[in-house]
Amino acid sequence: MTSPRDVVLLGSTGSIGTQAVDVVRRNPERFRVVGLAAGGGSADSVDRLAAQALELGVQVVAVSRATAARDLQDALYAAATAHGWEHGRAALPKILAGPDATAEVAAWPCDVVLNGLPGAAGLTATLAALDAGRTLALANKESLIVGGPLVKERARPGQIVPVDSEHSALAQCLRGGRSEEVRRLVLTASGGPFRGRSRDELAEVTPEQALAHPTWAMGPLVTVNSATLVNKGLELIEAHLLFDLPLDRIAVVVHPQSVVHSMVEFVDGSTLAQASPPDMRLPIALALAWPDRVPDASAACDWSTAHAWEFAPLDDAAFPAVALAREAARRGGTAPAVYNAANEVAVGEFLAGRLPFLRIVDTVADTLREHQDDRAGSLDDVLAADAWARVRAHELTGSPVG
Repeated sequence: MTSPRDVVLLGSTGSIGTQAVDVVRRNPERFRVVGLAAGGGSADSVDRLAAQALELGVQVVAVSRATAARDLQDALYAAATAHGWEHGRAALPKILAGPDATAEVAAWPCDVVLNGLPGAAGLTATLAALDAGRTLALANKESLIVGGPLVKERARPGQIVPVDSEHSALAQCLRGGRSEEVRRLVLTASGGPFRGRSRDELAEVTPEQALAHPTWAMGPLVTVNSATLVNKGLELIEAHLLFDLPLDRIAVVVHPQSVVHSMVEFVDGSTLAQASPPDMRLPIALALAWPDRVPDASAACDWSTAHAWEFAPLDDAAFPAVALAREAARRGGTAPAVYNAANEVAVGEFLAGRLPFLRIVDTVADTLREHQDDRAGSLDDVLAADAWARVRAHELTGSPVG
């Protein structure tokens, strides 16, 4: 029997991270967590991180908020006491804190780094894991989209394994044929909670309504992105970068049941689809074990009962985010970074009740239109474009910067 794979989990207290912990917990003979990282922005997050660290027996824990180091240390001692461990009995992990701490954990000796951090903040960790030669299980699509050519040039073939359910599905389906046999990729979208509404009917959408996703339980940024379909726009760019296929050979269709996670159409007219109930533990487990499968990672489809699956074209008039993402991807360079950064600012303002729902994508479009310099020759170029887009998006939304 082979020894377990050593795993580092970034964003361990978030939706992806907690599900990854569950996968590890149920498969101790396959995976061993050696490092954890989280933002540490709240007391609850710090407490969850400490509990995970003790349960999994990790070597190192990182928090990106420097002032959370003492809180994490106190939480670790409190968790140890709650387990009935006497002082000194628990082997407490090394604590890293500050803006560079997550990247340091991403380069920690291990087999696989799962990047489940939210937003563009995951870019430095992605680069650190790639530079250290780790297999990168990538749930943080934003780092690939923002980093673009920088990430691609640092990654060796097969080093990045997708965790998003759609890209995991594509990777599985692509096993069914040679690259020259592929006609196009078909990404499926649930359509979010507002599927079927016209643009006018979206004018009064509230944050509470946008956060009520019909099939997936995710963090607030990704959930709102699913409601606007920005998430599908980001996934379109991600598929283009991951699988090296031209944008005109990547389609998006609406599939509200979220059972068929994506499809690959081949030149002979055959289409392969990957289907499973909506459960992120399946793509997480597959990414951690890639190219092997983990038995019973999630429940299978119940073929003993009747099913009705719908597929429909995307309404670009009501949901222009995907078309806008195509434009950003065609421009290339730093344009996708601007798309992502402006959206993160606009979503934050929407969730704070300071921006109407329709203004989220409108703000992204306005910011992208004003951005003229798409060069992405260095990390500094990418970070400068990201910073400019955030400032400009704040200005466009009338909100304070910082």
